Amino acid sequence: MSVVRPRGTTDVLPPRSERWHLREERFREVCRLFGYPEILLPLFEHAELFQRTVGETSDIVVKELYAFSDRSGRLLALRPEGTAPAARAYLENGLHQGPQPVKLAYIGPMFRYERPQSGRYRQHTQMGIELFGAPEPGADVEVISLAVEYLRRESIADLTIRLNSIGCPACRPAYRDALRAFIDPILPELCEDCRARHGRNPLRVLDCKVERCRQALGGAPRTQDGLCDQCREHFGAVRRQLGVLKLPLEIDPSLVRGLDYYTRTVFEVVHHEAGSQHALCGGGRYDGLVEILGGPPTPGVGFGMGLERVLDLAERLEEGTPSSYRPELFLAVAGEEVRDRALTLAAGARCAGVATTIDFGTRSLKAQLKNASRLGAAFSLVLGQREIEAGMGCLRDMGDGSEYPVALDRLVETVRHLAGRKD
Repeated sequence: MSVVRPRGTTDVLPPRSERWHLREERFREVCRLFGYPEILLPLFEHAELFQRTVGETSDIVVKELYAFSDRSGRLLALRPEGTAPAARAYLENGLHQGPQPVKLAYIGPMFRYERPQSGRYRQHTQMGIELFGAPEPGADVEVISLAVEYLRRESIADLTIRLNSIGCPACRPAYRDALRAFIDPILPELCEDCRARHGRNPLRVLDCKVERCRQALGGAPRTQDGLCDQCREHFGAVRRQLGVLKLPLEIDPSLVRGLDYYTRTVFEVVHHEAGSQHALCGGGRYDGLVEILGGPPTPGVGFGMGLERVLDLAERLEEGTPSSYRPELFLAVAGEEVRDRALTLAAGARCAGVATTIDFGTRSLKAQLKNASRLGAAFSLVLGQREIEAGMGCLRDMGDGSEYPVALDRLVETVRHLAGRKD
């Protein structure tokens, strides 16, 4: 082919597309149980939104942002993450003026120009929640517990919550100075990205995935050692409440996350079988984000979760779930002269809620019934001229081969009765 899909994108084919939508619906159901209604956000925003919030020196803005000018010369960007757009929507639509807290959930594609790898694409789908207006540690715990509950409903067990606190604007400057003093002597040992980050935001050095950098930073000052009393109290309460819920917890002093808007709590939910990209979910608190956008001081906390990564892991654990589509009724057509009647029967059955498949071609009845078996149809009906004239047919149970006479005008009722269904 001369035209192929762009690098870093993927086609989601059946039956994987069915499993994809199942994950979305499970996530929506868990969000409903926790009280997070869904918000639908634009696919693109003004690039300034991400430059101001995510950070002008962050990898997302420097390396990964899909930015472009429109015909009026406005600099726009495909959204690389969901928290900043949600905060913009919270402020722009006046949600900050109503009762607090405000809970929101979202599902949708994100775009980052990065090296494609397992479970991570340049266009990827993120599921996330945002909680605005709740400064209490319990808000952090609810957000984390929602993520764990969803993953457990995906039958993904053996989860670990990696947790840290990176402090607030009051206590972080002193820690940043201590970290910079530690890094200065070892700077030549670090990678080029770390050397660049060191001058702009040394905390970002801790987020480096290069092994030699991680080893060199092994003795770096811990963020927890520089916390002010309020941050230390908040972090202790989050840890205690997660313990009350008996959620698996690991304190990771190196965890900082890669976005400038994070404050205090940062976390990841990881699974040991998710490969090198073992984080299924990541998030934290961003108490200054709304204020950066011109709004009042507003606490916030949330997470983002990659749907592809969850689906990849779930499919490995399930060892290849078959297609969920199993027609209840398969209509085998014996001759083109009865096709119109078959079409009306199929349309009526579908309108009544009976999943129905009809063969389009001119294959033999044997081939059509073989296809019905391949699809896993519950019942099949051969429709020929004789059946049309008599108004009767023979409904076959594809499971045990038993057959039942059926009036064509009562086809739906008979299928439902035999399947044990109720209206």
